Amino acid sequence: MTEGEYDEAYADLGATTENAMEIAETSMDIVREFVPDETLADRVRQKSVHSMGDIEFQHLLEFTGGDAVGDDEDAPVRAGARAVLEEATIVTDITMAKAGVTGRGHDCETRKAIGNGAELAAETGMTRTAASVLELDRRGVYDGAVAVVGNAPTAAFALADCIEDGTRPATIVATPVGFVKAEESRQRVRDVSEEYGVPAITNVGRRGGSGLAAALTNELIHVASDVRTDGLELDLAAETRAARESDSTDDGDR
Repeated sequence: MTEGEYDEAYADLGATTENAMEIAETSMDIVREFVPDETLADRVRQKSVHSMGDIEFQHLLEFTGGDAVGDDEDAPVRAGARAVLEEATIVTDITMAKAGVTGRGHDCETRKAIGNGAELAAETGMTRTAASVLELDRRGVYDGAVAVVGNAPTAAFALADCIEDGTRPATIVATPVGFVKAEESRQRVRDVSEEYGVPAITNVGRRGGSGLAAALTNELIHVASDVRTDGLELDLAAETRAARESDSTDDGDR
């Protein structure tokens, strides 16, 4: 397999050598023994389990909002993959999340919010991440973007406020971690996601973090790559996709 083929096949896990690819493939095979493999949302669940090293984490993900196909659980994944195919900007809250987003398999600009809005933070006393989100939103960066929050609950709250004010990201991946307002911030994202129809992937509980957010974002990129290279049909509802997968499995068992 050539280096280019490595990049296409394993942009989601970062493997680029034969040994690394064998490890990545074996790891995901193990994950698929415990996590369904029928829908696009299942692919994201698999990635969450792989990222967190916890089989039960699959049950902590929430998929909200809708797209042109519907408001089923695949909607945020479809919307995110479409945005990647359209070379939308991927905006993370902090440097760590940005560093975890693969640079392969897409032509999107990837940028971080942190480092913007310093004057606003100084004037108001709000966190630098919240001020950064508000500043980038003022510049129109979040409209049509893949908005990723991996660390800062205040960034998630600020993004939710922006959505209430009319901003429309293509999709949101929000997994801020911690004991202070992290759960509440993700619930806030889910609330505006459902109210305004903005697709979002979040999790419940205290866990999360930049590594998880980057991993889920990478799966959106990998879905887009499969659409481009393997002809994956994107515009199917989760129920239809699952039924087709079940029929395919049944045929193979005969």
